[in-house]
Amino acid sequence: MPSFRINRAVRHSPRQMYDLVADVERYPDFLPLCESLRVLRRQPGADGTEVLVAEMGVGYKAIRERFTTRVTLDPENLRIVAEYIDGPFRHLENRWNFKASDGGGCTVDFFITYEFKSRTLGMLMGTMFDRAFRKFTDAFEARANRVYGAA
Repeated sequence: MPSFRINRAVRHSPRQMYDLVADVERYPDFLPLCESLRVLRRQPGADGTEVLVAEMGVGYKAIRERFTTRVTLDPENLRIVAEYIDGPFRHLENRWNFKASDGGGCTVDFFITYEFKSRTLGMLMGTMFDRAFRKFTDAFEARANRVYGAA
């Protein structure tokens, strides 16, 4: 099953980066492959978390897909977990963690694992997904620089 992980030091605080990633409605403004994102439901979770059900539309050239995830926002622990509900995947999960760095800023830990239901779609989209995931942290850091200033 394909997976990708990156740990990246950024100049912004853990809270700033958490808030930016938790603002899922803004993803179509800056995230590679993301064409739409709609929050279908919001509800309080356990221990101060918030749970969203969100539908994301992704596309590359003539290929368009939609999928639904359950996103658990944990502001106290600066953690975000998205789990697959419905769409073209057999499995999809991604996790974000934000830890303060010595000397300021933070380390962003992003991990994703996925598998398409269709082998053909996996072959078509797999390479693009891998490239997009590598650009995700760049996209979020660029967004942070625009929102919070290039510290």
